[in-house]
Amino acid sequence: MNTFVVANPEKCIGCRTCEVACVVAHSKKNIFTQESNNIDFNPRLSVVKTAKVSAPIQCRQCEDAPCANVCPNGSITNKNGVITIDKNTCIGCKTCLMACPFGAIDLVEAYKNGEKVIQNGLKSEKDNKLFFKEKMIANKCDLCEGRQGGPACVEICPTGAFKIVKGKDVEKSVKDKRKQVIMELANIAK
Repeated sequence: MNTFVVANPEKCIGCRTCEVACVVAHSKKNIFTQESNNIDFNPRLSVVKTAKVSAPIQCRQCEDAPCANVCPNGSITNKNGVITIDKNTCIGCKTCLMACPFGAIDLVEAYKNGEKVIQNGLKSEKDNKLFFKEKMIANKCDLCEGRQGGPACVEICPTGAFKIVKGKDVEKSVKDKRKQVIMELANIAK
């Protein structure tokens, strides 16, 4: 069973520290020493705030991932229990965005070596001028794959709102719920 991260909305204060930690974890350069217009600030989770609650939304690493099932060229795969996007083959078609039941995928500008990737074959028009368009690709949580400390959002959250959920945690939760139900049924039968 795939591992995933969830956040407790009762603990989340909407500070967006997790978003910054995510960007830092996935940046090759120090974002704090770069000019703001040169920063590839594309967190792989998104804090949603309402009048009553705030919480980050991120990929649940679905077992039968709808995003992977609809990807027309196989850019989304399950690698060692993590649903990953191959940014080299992603064509930015937005099909995965539409398929994700959590809204956990964004479309972002592609970067390579700190520079925006330009599509040589596609031009756009603005103010009656043609220019080459930036390549857009899908972006989502990858559990900070390869990061020694695991997901940066879990490590940095000041309120401890995040929890890593592993397969054994899900199995234990289901068993506990079943035990609770049987105990409640036993009490009703008395």
